[in-house]
Amino acid sequence: QVQLVESGGGLVQAGGSLRLSCAVSGRTFSRYRMGWFRQAPGKEREFVATISWRFGSTDYADSVKGRFTISRDNAKNTVYLQMNSLKPEDTAVYYCAAGNTIVEVTNTDRYDVWGQGTQVTVSS
Repeated sequence: QVQLVESGGGLVQAGGSLRLSCAVSGRTFSRYRMGWFRQAPGKEREFVATISWRFGSTDYADSVKGRFTISRDNAKNTVYLQMNSLKPEDTAVYYCAAGNTIVEVTNTDRYDVWGQGTQVTVSS
């Protein structure tokens, strides 16, 4: 069973940066795809970024392209989300997720293990 624990959220001014971490444990996570999703108050959970643990291929939501970078550290069993040039509309709870999928990798339904979430608040 894969387990995920996020950290790194907080309060930052617009234009600032944060790095989220997702510590991954479990026997078979090496074949998983990892994703970051976010949910703002009153809105549905939405895709942010995803990475193949094995191959390192990535994909991003249009709203974060050029500002966010997803990466993984195999030695530390950790996935990161580096967030730069943050905007107030990036304010949300950010969730790390894992899914054994190679299709529809931006779809929340393809991910079956979720972390507890970490709050990111961007002030204007």
